[in-house]
Formats: sequence, C-alpha cells, structure tokens
Amino acid sequence: MLIVSRRLEPRLHHDAELALPFELRQKSRLRTKLRTGEEVGLFLERGQILRNGDCLQAEDGRVLKVVAQPERVLHITCPDAEALLRVTYHLGNRHVPLQVGKGWVRILDDYVLRQMAEGLGATVEVIEAPFEPEVGAYGGHRHHDGSPGHQGIIHELGAHRTGASGK
Repeated sequence: MLIVSRRLEPRLHHDAELALPFELRQKSRLRTKLRTGEEVGLFLERGQILRNGDCLQAEDGRVLKVVAQPERVLHITCPDAEALLRVTYHLGNRHVPLQVGKGWVRILDDYVLRQMAEGLGATVEVIEAPFEPEVGAYGGHRHHDGSPGHQGIIHELGAHRTGASGK
C-alpha cells in the first residue's frame, strides 16, 4: 500500500491522481485507491480539507494530485439576488456545506433541503459536478509555511484570500 503523509505546494507535474468526493476529502485518515487501482493510505494533519488540485507526496516520492470527484449536487438558482440570499441564509442556518458561484449555490443532494429551497422560490437542478464548498470563516486556515492563518478572525479572512497581509 502506498503511504501518503505529506502535503505539497501545487505543482504542474504529478505522477498519479487521487479522485475523491467531498466527504472523503475531509478525512485525515483514509484507505482508498488511486485511479489506477493502487491502494493508498492517507495519514495527514487533522482538520484540513483536500481541495481539487492539491498535491500530496507519497513515501516513495511520487506526487499525487487530488481531484474533486463529481458527485450528485443540488444546483440552486433564483429569479433575483434577494431570493438567492434568502435561500443561502436558510442553508447557512443549518450549517450546510455550500459552494458559491455567480448567481448560484450548490449543496450535496438532500431531499429535505431541496424541498426547502424550492419552497423559498428557488429552481433546483440535480447535477453531477465536483463539490468545492466554502471553508467558512472559522476554517482553520494555515499558511504553507505551517504558521497559523486568520484563526477565525473574520475581518482578516478577505486579506488572506487575496494574499494581502491584512495587518
């Protein structure tokens, strides 16, 4: 079994791809398989989510690229921005992982939440797509050098996303 315990900066070159749905990209300990079928054991730092394009290094030196595997998601749109804000407010109030795009939001397929969104006037379409939800204001962000990031200080979140110092 290939053992992986190290995250790397994103790279142009990789030796293999590790395709995982969002549920598994949240786990720090996981037994899974590469796209080639080779077994992999992940032993990563706890509390971090693997994102599409992240790179990992196996003990044998190979570089693995993380691929967000398409999965069933609800693609939610509304007739206007106010209606979309209302839907996202109610989803956020339920602490639902949420992917935000221009004029739409996506959540993992859920019958009850679909009914709620439709009841609020949204158009909901079930699609297969990679799911990359927001990390949230308290997402435990760390810089690549290992130093703590914003650590839940909401007013600094925007600065970290744009690369500015925020101080």
